[in-house]
Amino acid sequence: MTASYLADNPEHHPERAMLHPAQQAMVECHGSQCGFCTPGFVMSLACVYENNRMQTSSEAANQSDAKQLSYDEVVASISGNLCRCTGYRPIIEAGLLMSDIGQKREAEHSAVKDLTISLATDAMGSTKESAVSANAPAEAESDNVESTAIAPALNDAGRRLYIPKSLDELNQILAANPQATIWAGGTDLGLSVTQHLIDHDVIIQLSGIEALKSWSLSDATSNTSTDEQTQSQSLVLGAGMSYKQMLPVLEQYFPRFAQVFERIASPQIRNMGTIGGNIANASPIGDLPPILLALDASIHLRHCAPNREEPSHVSYTDEIIPLSAFFLDYKKTKLQAGSYIVAIHIPLMQDHQHLFIHKISKRYEDDISACLLAARLDVSADGAIIDNAKLGLGGMAAIPLLAVHCQQALIGQATDVASFEQAAQVLSADVTPMTDVRASREYRMHVVQRLLVKCGKQLVAEMQAESA
Repeated sequence: MTASYLADNPEHHPERAMLHPAQQAMVECHGSQCGFCTPGFVMSLACVYENNRMQTSSEAANQSDAKQLSYDEVVASISGNLCRCTGYRPIIEAGLLMSDIGQKREAEHSAVKDLTISLATDAMGSTKESAVSANAPAEAESDNVESTAIAPALNDAGRRLYIPKSLDELNQILAANPQATIWAGGTDLGLSVTQHLIDHDVIIQLSGIEALKSWSLSDATSNTSTDEQTQSQSLVLGAGMSYKQMLPVLEQYFPRFAQVFERIASPQIRNMGTIGGNIANASPIGDLPPILLALDASIHLRHCAPNREEPSHVSYTDEIIPLSAFFLDYKKTKLQAGSYIVAIHIPLMQDHQHLFIHKISKRYEDDISACLLAARLDVSADGAIIDNAKLGLGGMAAIPLLAVHCQQALIGQATDVASFEQAAQVLSADVTPMTDVRASREYRMHVVQRLLVKCGKQLVAEMQAESA
């Protein structure tokens, strides 16, 4: 869908066209700029307008009762767009004016194009087949599936694009093309094409596999700090879940984790970027891995290969390993040729566990981390002792990692700020940060040390509030 499609112009005559409220508002508020930025702003504004209209259409008695978009909603909708022509003020004003234009047209019985999600889905219907139910667990598919030749969606000069619709198809394609590039949301991998001009001979695009977008709760056995096994539940997130799809799930089970999403990328990127892609990317400054490390998450990997004994079948092996064992070195992981990530398993937090997350970046929102600290702190029944600690670090080494020496320095100590002050002094035994354009080595070390102390202050405050 393009910006020009928004106008109600069924006969393709510009003189008869009726601009979409987002377009009309940009004209009236003088928000249009050079041809590079304007289409993106218009599409972002049209998206938030239509989402708001659809949400309120069933709630309001008529269009005049529809909820007006707030300033914050408009700003959030365009946070992924950059403008150096007119500035943001007229564009924001256009966003606030859209609802008035739409309501006026509704009152005049003017036809406004109904841009719904189903319309976009219908437009792509010719390339889509029925998908596996989003609630079906990934393991529901058979272990060995008869291999049939799966045609690529695109085949141009020897370069092939596959868009599998199920895990079975993915297994078959990957077994036959173990060196293929796996493309999930493409929010980072796409730069290899546009910026580094890399030609990928075989690409497997995962957006059509609904099984990778599902989530569930599962029972799991975990080891406590005293080596006693306890039965608990884990949240299982499909590797293909986007940030937007994960958000309501995390808000229910890990609210503090969900709060960080406001500072991760823009709405456009959160609509596309996936948890599996963020982990597989293995960036030392990725936002999710340090938090998942602190939460003691595990990662479900699948390794596909042809079945030598039965060529018509595909063999694969599954393994679930601690996420802390997944990252090997800079941009190197446990993934092999023919491997992919199926899901992430996150143990649900217990009443005695507390989670704190702090991200430092040059801009508060929509910016790359200079460093990130995620701390899960377990306290004793009386709250006096730190029974266990998991400290995930990002931007402090070549890989996301756990600060094991700091963790050990906290375990068994009193729940007070002094314990965290002492533990912060051993951070240099865990990491030697680098200096780059975002921050110096000394800055990173000092900031994370103070963030650890801040976590201690937050923990003490929470314990006092619970005992009050």
